[in-house]
Amino acid sequence: MNNFLFAAAENDAIANCKAGGMGDVVRDVPRQIAESGDRVHVVVPSYGRLHQGQDFITTLNFELRGLNYTAELYQVKPKKTIQNIHHYVIHHPEIEAGGIAHIYHDDPEEPFFTDAIKYFIFCTAVAEAVKQEVFGELNVIHLHDWHSSLLLFLREYHLRYENLKKIRFVYSIHNLAIQGIRPFENNYSSVRNWFPDVRYDEESLLDYRYPDCINLMAVGIRFADAVHTVSPSYKEDVMKPSDPPQFIGGEGLEKDLQQANKEERLFGILNGCNYKNVNVEEKGHIYRNTVKALFKWLQEESKKYKADFLAHTGEKIMQYVGTRPKFIVSSVARLTEQKFYFFKRSPEAFVEILQKLEKVDGIFILLGTGAPEYEELFREMSYKHKNFIFTNGQSESLIDSMYLESDLYFMPSLFEPCGISQMLSMRNGNPCLVHHTGGLIDTVKHMKTGFGFGGDKYDEKIADMLATFDLALDVFVNDKPTWKKIQANAKKARFTWQKSVDAYYSKLYQL
Repeated sequence: MNNFLFAAAENDAIANCKAGGMGDVVRDVPRQIAESGDRVHVVVPSYGRLHQGQDFITTLNFELRGLNYTAELYQVKPKKTIQNIHHYVIHHPEIEAGGIAHIYHDDPEEPFFTDAIKYFIFCTAVAEAVKQEVFGELNVIHLHDWHSSLLLFLREYHLRYENLKKIRFVYSIHNLAIQGIRPFENNYSSVRNWFPDVRYDEESLLDYRYPDCINLMAVGIRFADAVHTVSPSYKEDVMKPSDPPQFIGGEGLEKDLQQANKEERLFGILNGCNYKNVNVEEKGHIYRNTVKALFKWLQEESKKYKADFLAHTGEKIMQYVGTRPKFIVSSVARLTEQKFYFFKRSPEAFVEILQKLEKVDGIFILLGTGAPEYEELFREMSYKHKNFIFTNGQSESLIDSMYLESDLYFMPSLFEPCGISQMLSMRNGNPCLVHHTGGLIDTVKHMKTGFGFGGDKYDEKIADMLATFDLALDVFVNDKPTWKKIQANAKKARFTWQKSVDAYYSKLYQL
């Protein structure tokens, strides 16, 4: 039996520990590994809350900042108990919850200041637990994004943790744009402050743009035995330099990724999607679920500032309760530059889409929260356009209804390492219209399972987005047999975790 440790910032197998797609992967991959008969331990920080009421396992003593630190390891009850998977959290008073999903901090003055501190403590505690064989003898340690990459720094340079060298380390990149950059010296959250006695080689750790800083994303790429991007096409993208907004690629780390590829350490393996025991809302509840969500949000203190807008959305949705529109386009996403840059920079293109929809008695439903300037843009649009419904909050049942009852799912991401929304939408037989980039190239085939737009220059992309939208509408209205075929192909498409994890075993884990 092989024995794995997953170390990450998020794990959706336990309650209230997810901010994005990484949480899904850290939930699903261990389940697939356990199914093959191997054992997995999953450890995340407790963020001052996840350890409460859980089973205390042991204390971990280690040195940081020239001081003795003591952290506590707890075993946590998962949402679903699965044989051979054990979930843990590490608690220390300085590992605090941030404002983003009660996980990450957003320090506008000094990005990564608070997060670096808590993940330095977390990673050192994990190294200590591994040294003490708390998780047994390990074959593979699988790290996710920069929050856990410090384990590779400890393995390389910390004399106390040389035992980590005999374990295979795999590093998955979920979001290459967020790199965890901190100074080497002269800062409370600097490497020197936390590891005063560790002798390290700055050259091997530095950020190319800020040579007086460590780049923790780069540490993962440079020191892991295998580096993994979450789709094959994204692997090709990240080895090229970014040229925003035309193209988002290696984000300054393309040389490291090219080097990893040359050393045969870089692998692009598509994330999977869950096709078993899926929560499904009943059909026909999309408007009811919208109204329920709106009333819930209206009672939340944090949403008081947009109460007028939520009431306005409720009024809009009521007109569709009795008379269903003929065509529903939907989008579910965090409102960020990555997801909606095209609409923010070219709002006139979005208006054109709404006008095209109006001609066929169609509506556009968008669900999400995120960057204030994006929320504001879409609220303004909603007041101006009667067929644009902006549900500005989060609701699982409404999201399920949207995936179930839309006719077309719209995903105009500027870049997309893998993307899960398109898979969830296709699972329900909904064609998607996507920007052909990264994982969206690997999952949505133009005119077969959906529609894709592209172009070399920004203006070409916008023109092609509108032309492709026209094409999708034309097929829906005038060519029902082709539309039904695309729907059927989308529903049949399978991106299983079994296929992905088989590739993990042969390429990443080498087991």
